[in-house]
Amino acid sequence: MNTEKVTARRLTAEEVADLGPQDGIFVAAATEGLSLDCYAPANLTKPGANFEGGSFTARTVFGDEIQLLPDNAEESGIWIADKAGEAIEVLQSAGILLNLALFVPGGNTESLDALYAAARDAFGAGIVQRWSEEAVAVPDVKVDLFEEPVRGRKSASNQNRDRRALDIYPTRVRFLEPSDGWKFVVEPHQEVVDDTPTI
Repeated sequence: MNTEKVTARRLTAEEVADLGPQDGIFVAAATEGLSLDCYAPANLTKPGANFEGGSFTARTVFGDEIQLLPDNAEESGIWIADKAGEAIEVLQSAGILLNLALFVPGGNTESLDALYAAARDAFGAGIVQRWSEEAVAVPDVKVDLFEEPVRGRKSASNQNRDRRALDIYPTRVRFLEPSDGWKFVVEPHQEVVDDTPTI
């Protein structure tokens, strides 16, 4: 197990309430339900001031979400880097898992196999693996993608609408996430026609 020693101190619930999602913290490391005797780099899922009941939710760099009660002596707590603190063991990354969605124009089995073989040649046969594969024909149609507030009132002016991306394929929408408090609105692509008279 790859770990490094980091000097840190444990935070109280009041101190955690002053943190935001951009602040780096350390929480108990766990993976696939297995508790590990060390810590993992993490961030709060929302500003500490927004949590209620003294329980905080943190997401580790490995994608695990953990519920924490900082003042509970039976839990490992929430830690922050501090040169005046004590040494803790922090779990390091072994690499990056890349979930890749590929769009192959006019794709067929031969082109996908050639793409897979090229990736294995570049990174190594034991590194590149097919975990799941979904070959789906993509319709030749494009859409406009907008964002709107989740609880916004509909108005003819569409002042709250934000054009996030233009003329993209519908299949790509599945892999995008809207901003917090916003939702996606997908409409058939409309070509922008400039009818300004010219001389």
